[in-house]
Amino acid sequence: MSESASSNPDSATPESLTGSTEDSNAEEPVTFESLGVCPELCKACDVLQWKHPSKIQEETIPYALQGRDLIALAETGSGKTGAFAIPIIQKLLDAAPHRKLTWACVLAPTRELCVQTGQQFEGLGASINLTTATIVGGLDMVTQAMSLSKKPHIIVASPGRLVDHLENTKGFHLKTIKFLVMDEADRLLGMDFEDALNKIVQSCPRDRQTFLFSATMTNKVSQLQRASLTRPVKCEVARK
Repeated sequence: MSESASSNPDSATPESLTGSTEDSNAEEPVTFESLGVCPELCKACDVLQWKHPSKIQEETIPYALQGRDLIALAETGSGKTGAFAIPIIQKLLDAAPHRKLTWACVLAPTRELCVQTGQQFEGLGASINLTTATIVGGLDMVTQAMSLSKKPHIIVASPGRLVDHLENTKGFHLKTIKFLVMDEADRLLGMDFEDALNKIVQSCPRDRQTFLFSATMTNKVSQLQRASLTRPVKCEVARK
């Protein structure tokens, strides 16, 4: 892993990290514990049969736990959900085990991905009673509004439906969140969610931590990164 950091601490240019898919050294395998993951979540990873961190998890988790914004280039199936879910849950544990406010908002392009992401959060947070709400189109707005009123720790949503709730659900807001995740950002932008993403970003606190995950770095993704992230670390796993 190599790092090429900007010499200007106020620069918006991301620090760049690239991980190789091949391990050239006969070193001990990286573990979740060695990345700084707490015992509760190490145990949860073991229950989920995540024996060792994936490459993108190795690259991102330490920086996420340090409070850095991230832009991570990773494909589906790379373990990217764990890369952002683990530090989000650990920060929640560090802040208050029984926090009653919504802690993180995760945006994804499809209903299926939202459901899968919500399930992974639930699996990792099962032992700590983590609460989630999956907010997608095609389902009853009133039922979703009731779920949001319970202030789940994690909201996983499609951008369009989340904006519907921001505009129409009384009392719902994103003012308490500490984390905003935009997963598969290239697909989000390719599906004309750009306006919705901008509205959501503007609805979140400025002091949040933001993670942007994308399979590719398009011009639109680069623009979104500049608009929504602060001094991010860029992590990339080399493709095979």
